[in-house]
Parts: sequence; structure tokens; C-alpha cells
Amino acid sequence: MSTAQITSRELANAIRFLAIDAVEKSKSGHPGAPMGMADIAEVLWRHHLNHNPADPHWINRDRFVLSNGHGSMLIYALLHLTGYAVSIEDIKNFRQLHSITAGHPEVNITPGVETTTGPLGQGLANAVGMALAESLLAKRFNRPGHTIIDHHTYTFLGDGCLMEGISHEVCSLAGVWGLNKLICFYDDNGISIDGHVDGWFKDDTASRFKAYGWNVIGPIDGHDAQAVNAATTAAQSETAKPTLIICKTTIGLGAPNMAGTHDVHGAPLGEKEAAATREALGWKYGPFEVPAPIKTAWDAVESGKAKQAQWNEQLAKYQAAFPELAKELMRCATEKLPATWSSTKTQLFASMKAIESPTASRKSSQQTLDILVPALPELLGGSADLTGSNLTAAKTSITWHHKTDQAANYISYGVREFGMSAIMNGVALHKGFIPYGGTFAVFSDYARNAIRMSALMKQRVIYVLTHDSIGLGEDGPTHQPIEHAASLRLIPHLDLWRPCDGFETAIAWTAAIQRTDGPSALFLSRQNLPQLSKNISEADVMRGGYVLSDCEDKPDAVLIATGSEVGLAMQAQEILRTQGKSVSVVSMPCTSLFDRQDKSWQEKVLPSGIKRIAIEAGHPDPWWKYVGLDGAVVGINRFGESAPAAAVYKALGVTVEHIVELV
Repeated sequence: MSTAQITSRELANAIRFLAIDAVEKSKSGHPGAPMGMADIAEVLWRHHLNHNPADPHWINRDRFVLSNGHGSMLIYALLHLTGYAVSIEDIKNFRQLHSITAGHPEVNITPGVETTTGPLGQGLANAVGMALAESLLAKRFNRPGHTIIDHHTYTFLGDGCLMEGISHEVCSLAGVWGLNKLICFYDDNGISIDGHVDGWFKDDTASRFKAYGWNVIGPIDGHDAQAVNAATTAAQSETAKPTLIICKTTIGLGAPNMAGTHDVHGAPLGEKEAAATREALGWKYGPFEVPAPIKTAWDAVESGKAKQAQWNEQLAKYQAAFPELAKELMRCATEKLPATWSSTKTQLFASMKAIESPTASRKSSQQTLDILVPALPELLGGSADLTGSNLTAAKTSITWHHKTDQAANYISYGVREFGMSAIMNGVALHKGFIPYGGTFAVFSDYARNAIRMSALMKQRVIYVLTHDSIGLGEDGPTHQPIEHAASLRLIPHLDLWRPCDGFETAIAWTAAIQRTDGPSALFLSRQNLPQLSKNISEADVMRGGYVLSDCEDKPDAVLIATGSEVGLAMQAQEILRTQGKSVSVVSMPCTSLFDRQDKSWQEKVLPSGIKRIAIEAGHPDPWWKYVGLDGAVVGINRFGESAPAAAVYKALGVTVEHIVELV
């Protein structure tokens, strides 16, 4: 067999049988999607995708997202065949402990995987974020004659992705934003886990996406290489809209007895069906065997190097013409903070410590952003239609619209908490921006799985969650978060900050920006808070918990508080002093950060043998690990009330009097 004689179907069959064999060996997995989408993948990856297997992080590479991530063997086969550092042994170790070929693709685990997918619809949302980042970077850095940022985002998605509500949120936005370099291939095979989808999914998908403002191509035959190639070329020529290419496919194509059924969706074919599929497709090779001519035809290392070398020549010309812009592009793309960062922090902290009047921490956050946004052009803010309440826009924020050429730094996401959060994940994964977005703390439930994905992928995404407690008052229990801080603190790698005043708020922002290995959530108050921490050092606050107000003698008790309740603890301390009681007050704005400190610091802040009382206007359960069974927690384990804030606090027992009584 010579390379010239190899057909597109034979090249696609290499994907199919790597998927079949890996799933068969692991005794688990989803062979149907890789078998059904192999022909589409062959056309895209061999004829259209600009990438370099030798450098998976090339800035101007096309992004590829497998939103239907259960079909993970599709991307693993593609990465192996094209020359990424995914060996045949990695393919054989599919779904095994510590393998780089996990059950669902994971970013920063497998070279060439752009995002972690599995929760359906979120890969599509990430792709929208990546396409948004490309568009914004191009507007900021490209100059006439120097198109330095210019790449596509390609996405594979299935029926499940389109059934998930998040697909509506993000595809509606992609249409409004005119993300013409976003090209999505819909694997329209009519099958999901429970069987034929026409019993639960009968949307007119083409009309739906046209209504969003998308360019829709098809339905086409997803197994016709020429049709797929023509559709892809047409999509690339679109200048104003994202494109959905509807590809009619057969799930598990080639399996004589299982193709077109849900039996091939999420289980191995079995030895007999695998052998029958080999015979049906004329694949004369054994398990995990890919003949040399097919390997050679797939290999993209040299062509990838050539594409990147050509771009490097463009970059050199760009650097010569616009040296400062080029330097700034590389800084942002590599997640480095500017040389002025230290002086920016000095200015910020001095400004926040100079504020005397009680201020809501959401307002302190906005005051912080007024200093940070001009200093960090990579900050990309936004809100889920609550800008005036979250106060996420700085004085210099410029709201983006795709028809303008402004280097905007603020996004109006509309009422789409989940979509906003998953899009921010895509922006962060793309590199070049630090995304932050706001909603009410209680609506973090809508966004929770995307927040979890931020943490799982260890991405620098900042969630601004305001109206953090019963302190919002009259809006009542639907808007008063009770369990939300406690619940979010359970997510590994997420740092939740609940600052007590302006200085702690500024520290929370700088900590979130400096942190490159995970997301942060800022829980911010609606009600005004006294300025309490201005005599504390940055280093102490950055430990997550510290002694805010000590006592002269050995304390009778330690009051541990966070956010707006730190003020209550300070008032209780004063009253107790008049009664001859000595208590210290600990502010703990970030429990996860405090938990990462050394034992000596934890002992200094929470000395052994001293009774402890924790105070937070939220669910009490997380605080028992700090106070012990002989301690006490002032918290709330019921839903709130609609009334002025002071009345709600009193009704639910979060009061100075209750704290004093407990001591």
C-alpha cells in the first residue's frame, strides 16, 4: 500500500479501530461516537486544522474541542496519529489509573487536549469562550498588514450537548457576538444512551441556530469526505456569523449488528462484533496495529512545524514594527503579570486603607477594579445582567460589541450565569485574558458545574458573587444565600474569599489575580461594612486567617468570623471587655488558604486549649472543624426572611447579643 493509494475512509478507519481496540481492552468506554465521527475528523484534522504536534501551546494554533467528551478515544486516536506525545502504549492504557488517556479528555494531562470535557454542553461553551478570546485579542493586537492573531475554533458536539440548556445560553451569545471563526460540527446520529432521541429531542436544530444568527450548513452526509470538506471550506469563508455544520452520521459505523443503535454508544463491541467490524470495513490489521503508510499519511509533525515557522516569520515582522505591542502580547499569552504589578498593589492598598467610611464590599470591589483594570489590560470583566448590582464595571471598562474595533475589556453576558461561567473557562483556557464575571451569590447554583470545572482544570477564573448573605434583606429567601458559601468551599482547588472590609477585598482581588493554578470566588456584601483591617499587613491577610484584634491576657475565647460578621465579632469583643472577659477576634476571609498554612501559623491564630466560637451568616457545618465539638457556631441552617437586614439578622440569631451570651 502506497500513501497515494490510501483513501479517506481507510484513514478514518485507523481512528475507528484504535477506538474499538482501546475500549475493548479497557472493558469500558464509548466507541460509537469515534466510529461515527471518524470521517469528519479525518477531513478536519488532515486538511484544515492549523496545529503543531511538536508545540501544543503555539499561540496561533486552531483550537479543537470535543464537546461530546465521552467519545474521548476519537481525540486520543487523532493525537496519536498526528504525532502528539500520545503513544500507542497510552492508547492501550485507556481509562487506566494515572494514564494520560482518561475516560474523558483532560486539559494539562494529555498534550493537545484544549479543555476538559464530559459534562455535556460545556465543551461547546468553552469553545465559544475561546472564539471570543481570539476575536478580542485580534482587535487588540492586530494591525494593518500584521494579522498576528488569526485562528479558528472547531468543535464536535452531539445531541446531548444540544439538549443541555447551556447550549442555548452560549449559542445565543455566539450569534449576537458574530464569532465567525467558531465552526461547530453536529454529530446528528439520532441516538443517545436511552435509545433513539426522537422520543425526547425533536428540535428543528437548523431553524434554532438560524434564529440565533448562525450560518447553518446541511444536513450533509457526515461520511462523505468531499461533502465535509466543502462544508468546512464554506464555513471558513463566512465573515459575520458562527457556523453549525449538521452532519448526518451513523453511530458505530461499520459494526454489522450494532451500528445505528444505542448498544454501541457506551459499551465495548465485544470480541465477535469487533472481529465482524474488521471484516465489514476491510481492516486486515490486528488490535492497535496501524500500517506504516497510514501512519505516514496521518503524521502532521513536519507540516505543523512549517506552519508555526511561517507564523514565526510574521511574528518577527510584527515585533520589528510594533515591539511594545508584541512584548505585551507575549506577556499576556504566557500569563505573566506586568513589571508594574508591585507598584499597582502598593497604590491599591494605600487607597483602600485610606477609606474611613463604612462601605459594602461589593463597592470596595469596584473601587479596587478602578485601579486594577487600567493597570491590567488582560482583565476581562462581565456580569450576568447585574452590572449595576455586582459593581463589576470599572470607570475605564469598555463594553465589547463585535461590530466595534475597540480593545474592549467588559462583556454583557445577559441573564446567563451558567453560560457566562463556562465561557470564562474557555477564555482562560485560550490564554491572553484573566476573566472575571459577576452574579448574585445565590445564583452560583446555576453556575456551579462550570465553577467546578474551573477548579478541576485549575484555571484562573474569578467569580464575583455579591449579595452574600441575609444582609440583602427585603428580597427574601429566594435571594438570600444560606448554604452557598459552605457548598462552594467544598470544591477542591476553589479559593472562596469573604472579605470583611475594603483592604481585605483588595487583598482578595490581588490573590485571585496572582493565583495561576485555580479559580477564586469573591463573596461580597450588599450592606456597608466598617473598615477594620487597615492596620494589618498584606502578608497576614494572604494567609487566609489571622488575628485581627488580640487581647492583653490569655483569651477566654477566640471569635472566628468572616465577611460582614467580623464587625459583629468586634462589637462583641468590646462588650465582653466591659464585662471582664478577654476574647481575641480572628478574621478568616479564605478558609482554604488558611488550611494550606503551616501548623505554627494555625496554632498562633487558633491556639490550642482555648474555646472557639465561629460566626457566619450562613450554614454552620464547615466551621465545626475549627471550633471543635466543645466550641460553638453562630450560623443559619434554615432559609431566610423578607425584611430589612437588621430585622432578618435578629430573627435568625446572628447578633452581637447572641455572641456575648455564648461566650
